[in-house]
Amino acid sequence: MKQVVTVMPLTEEYQALLQSVSPELEFYHAGSGQVPEKVLKQAEIIVGNLAPEKVREAEKLQLLQLNSAGADGYLEPGILPSGAHLCNATGAYGLAISEHMIGMLLMLIKKLDLYRENQKRHQWKDEGNVTSIYGSRTLVVGMGDIGTEFGRKMHALGSTVAGVRRHKTTAPEFAEAVYTMDALDEQLGKADIVACSLPGTKETYHLFDGERIRRMKRGAILINVGRGSLVRTEALMEALKSGQLSGACLDVTEQEPLSEESPLWDAPNLILTPHISGNFHLEETRRRIVEIAAENIRALLEGRELRNEVDFATGYRRFRG
Repeated sequence: MKQVVTVMPLTEEYQALLQSVSPELEFYHAGSGQVPEKVLKQAEIIVGNLAPEKVREAEKLQLLQLNSAGADGYLEPGILPSGAHLCNATGAYGLAISEHMIGMLLMLIKKLDLYRENQKRHQWKDEGNVTSIYGSRTLVVGMGDIGTEFGRKMHALGSTVAGVRRHKTTAPEFAEAVYTMDALDEQLGKADIVACSLPGTKETYHLFDGERIRRMKRGAILINVGRGSLVRTEALMEALKSGQLSGACLDVTEQEPLSEESPLWDAPNLILTPHISGNFHLEETRRRIVEIAAENIRALLEGRELRNEVDFATGYRRFRG
């Protein structure tokens, strides 16, 4: 019997789905609670984002299936035993997060945040001109599942869409082109909206610093739903105050949770949410994660290639071409 530990909240339906993979599996469903040390020492498969320091205790681990798209925190030597597979949940979050991005963007460009504040003050006040997605140019930085879903929605709303990703690929039907990262600076100057959904790696740390933000089109909007480390906070604040950026939408920040003293709380033209665009707030996201986990457990048992396996050197999914 293979010992499987789940550390994400699962309904009986989802537990049954995982258990249906094989009668040779024995499960310990911890939900969001603690896992006893003796259980971890026998665990061969873990489903969910168990704290990295606890993963170290799983000496027999063969597969860690994360419930997140990002794998930062699990890539350091010694977290997983030698030979263990690490898989993320890419493919589960595109729907929820892309809709959240659209919502934040529309709130910003239609000034809905201002009208909400006016409503609280009982003020009947016209806040002036707005802009539109229609006729804009959108650059999607990180054209994986989330970026692709966002790009498709922006195209449907009348934006010209281009993408940037690590490897050259054929552009999807809705995109004008997909470039590699060496074209990022050139493309930034052409985009009205720059949407980022990159993981947190050494290469993406402060990718958007002051110099790169200054290369963006003046008055552009920056959206970040990947990792907060991508954008240097001080550079973003300066760009919002100077008008280099007309606005920004963040679901992630460098410091999480954000301190009460952070200048971001009072930044002009900033829509800020506390890293909740994914999570399990949309039930469809949880269903997709469980289906990915079931697929990978089955693949592990059958000795087949795993879906979304993470490359420890890059922090990204292994590129399959």
